[in-house]
Amino acid sequence: MEERKHKVTMGQAFKAFIWPRRKMISIGLVMILISRLASLVLPGATKYLIDDVIANRDLQMLKVLLVVVAGAIAIQSVFSFLLTKLLSVEAQHLIAKLRSSVQQKILSLPISYFDNNKSGALVSRVMTDVEGVRNLVGTGLLQLFGGTVTAIIALVLLIRISPLMTLYVMLPVGVFGFIALKAFGKIRPIFRKRGKINAEVTGRLTETLNGVRVIKGFNAEDQENLAFEKGVMRLFENVKESLTTTALITSSGTLLLGFASTGIMGIGGYFIINGQMTIGDFIVFTLYLGFMIAPIVQMSNIGSQLTESFAGLDRTEEIMNMEPEDNPDTRPIMLNGIKGDIRFENVSFGYEEGKGVIHNIDIQAPSGSVTALVGSSGSGKSTIAGLAASFLTPDSGRVTVDGTNLSTISLGSYRSNLGVVLQDDFLFEGSIRENILFPRPDAGEERLEQAVKVAYVNEFTDRFENGLDTVIGERGVKLSGGQRQRVAIARAVLADPKIIILDEATSNLDTESELLIQKSLEQLMHGRTTFVIAHRLSTIRKASQILVIENGRIAEQGTHDDLIARKGRYFDLYTYQARI
Repeated sequence: MEERKHKVTMGQAFKAFIWPRRKMISIGLVMILISRLASLVLPGATKYLIDDVIANRDLQMLKVLLVVVAGAIAIQSVFSFLLTKLLSVEAQHLIAKLRSSVQQKILSLPISYFDNNKSGALVSRVMTDVEGVRNLVGTGLLQLFGGTVTAIIALVLLIRISPLMTLYVMLPVGVFGFIALKAFGKIRPIFRKRGKINAEVTGRLTETLNGVRVIKGFNAEDQENLAFEKGVMRLFENVKESLTTTALITSSGTLLLGFASTGIMGIGGYFIINGQMTIGDFIVFTLYLGFMIAPIVQMSNIGSQLTESFAGLDRTEEIMNMEPEDNPDTRPIMLNGIKGDIRFENVSFGYEEGKGVIHNIDIQAPSGSVTALVGSSGSGKSTIAGLAASFLTPDSGRVTVDGTNLSTISLGSYRSNLGVVLQDDFLFEGSIRENILFPRPDAGEERLEQAVKVAYVNEFTDRFENGLDTVIGERGVKLSGGQRQRVAIARAVLADPKIIILDEATSNLDTESELLIQKSLEQLMHGRTTFVIAHRLSTIRKASQILVIENGRIAEQGTHDDLIARKGRYFDLYTYQARI
């Protein structure tokens, strides 16, 4: 069902890729016609060489014949070169644009899509699936057209030489065409499945390389090697299946066309012996037969390539048809400026249907307030933060920003006012400077220095030879956990958001760093609506309100002093940590 839904037809491909480039492809068609017509001169000249030039010892005609043949070969070579240069370059240009479009589309999808798909598999979709389009816009489709034209012209010339011999040839050619069509119908699902397997294998490999420290730490190289080997063997089985089908086409072509050639030798020999055909006619017939059969065999190969192309485009179309996260039809409201009043009104949410994570949550977070979320692991704290960050949408109830339903607000306009510091915050490969400037690449040096000082990043960069220009490696691997966290906080400071989500922002810090960061976080949170998730309860004593979340519900709510006085769940958690 899914495959039928996303199956790209030739008509769709023509409309999307070919029609917008009709001028360039039209030029290509003219070029390939000239090239193919020029290629027919040489076999035609062979008849005159044998029956007229050699038979009559006509040197003058030989010179003319050689000039004509040399000119035709030159024309064929020049136009073949220009055709390849023109359309191959355009095909690569289209692939680049398609990759960009697919990447943009993937980034527009909701967080849940990334939770359910491996990053390596998505990389395969962006980089590999679109490559087959070169066979549509590049020389593949035009070669198919050129081969068809050549075969038709050659067929007409063959009929003129000998209708009987031509009829004999067409019977096995027809059988071959029927077999090829059936094979292509079978092979397309195989290619589509190959793309999926390839994406899974690539995804696992990417995961393995990203987690190499864990793998080596647990001496798990053998099991990872085995998992990858199983993946590549699945890919091999798929390739073997497609190779078998392709081999069937090639072998049937060789067999049937071989029978045709054998028959032609017999019929042609008989005609020559009985004076019904000249040697020149027989040789020209044989050469033209090659010109008719070669494109048909070539078309079977091109057909296989086009089938693989459509399988990749099916998968690309599947991505492009997905609903974007920030749909202007359902999120029409643009925020020009916000105060930052956030409210949860009877909000419930579950990642899977029938399995709620939070239930009937009511929260009021006025502008500039600090709302702390505490509770045991899995209680729903991060889900509440995700809803406030617009990463998730409630199943029931609503989250409002300044009284407006967040599910109707343009995510771009909302997230431009949002800053996020996560427990395991992601740093990009590059320099510390580039990572801090990430949310505001055009920020001046003064703002950068301010963010660096507020987050105490200079406390460790001053010791580096290259300072802020120190390259930190993939995911910031060359920095300690505390250093990475401070860079992430500096990034949030530079963004200057109105709403901040802090998810265990001090979890990776040692005691000395935590004291420094607490000061910087106080400056960061000042005047901004903040949601803080914290296991270290000592860090949230000054919060405007503390919500104790248990089993997806608010068990307790109040300030630190209020909750201590109640001697309930928060009191137990706080006194337990204090003893530790």
